[in-house]
Amino acid sequence: MMDWTDTHCRAFHRLLAPQARLYTEMVHAHAIVRGDRRRLLGFDASEHPLALQLGGHEPAELAAAARIGAEFGYDEINLNVGCPSDRVQSGRFGACLMREPALVADCVAAMRVAVAIPVTVKCRIGVDEQDDYADLHRFTETLIGAGLEVLIVHARKAWLHGLSPKENREIPPLNYPRVYRLKQEFSRLTVVINGGIVDAETAKSQLQQVDGVML
Repeated sequence: MMDWTDTHCRAFHRLLAPQARLYTEMVHAHAIVRGDRRRLLGFDASEHPLALQLGGHEPAELAAAARIGAEFGYDEINLNVGCPSDRVQSGRFGACLMREPALVADCVAAMRVAVAIPVTVKCRIGVDEQDDYADLHRFTETLIGAGLEVLIVHARKAWLHGLSPKENREIPPLNYPRVYRLKQEFSRLTVVINGGIVDAETAKSQLQQVDGVML
């Protein structure tokens, strides 16, 4: 999560969950390619397994950032197309990209060519009025065509205008059955569910329907 899951936060999380996969804050690909990589990407070995979460919309730049992340020793590259904040939208990354599945697929394909570690995507179940299951199905199908094997789905849609990022994590209603249906229809895709999961019992119950849980 942006402004939260830095290396210090992740070290604390590792104490709480010795085996869980941890994720970085979303870092824009341009910042990694052009900026202070050690400051942006440095982490402690105790944080493994650790995924680098990227933002961006340019396939070549995302591929370059993914390659750098792999060289730093990350275990996974995750493309965030679920964040609804204004500053993310203005840069044409995050949840607004769910409206451009072909572009997201191009980004996934480019990153998969660039690295040997897994490339995953985190998304919402929809954005604004693009809220039919058919839209999510088409989005997922397009990404699978680019080689995607793991999809992390926040089971709420994102409102790109009118709600803050915090409100977008709380106000849009949860729709777990939509994620379950996605798993049923794409049985070979690893589907990880996210959103509103606050205790171990809820997490365990979700694993009867999907492959993994993100808190």
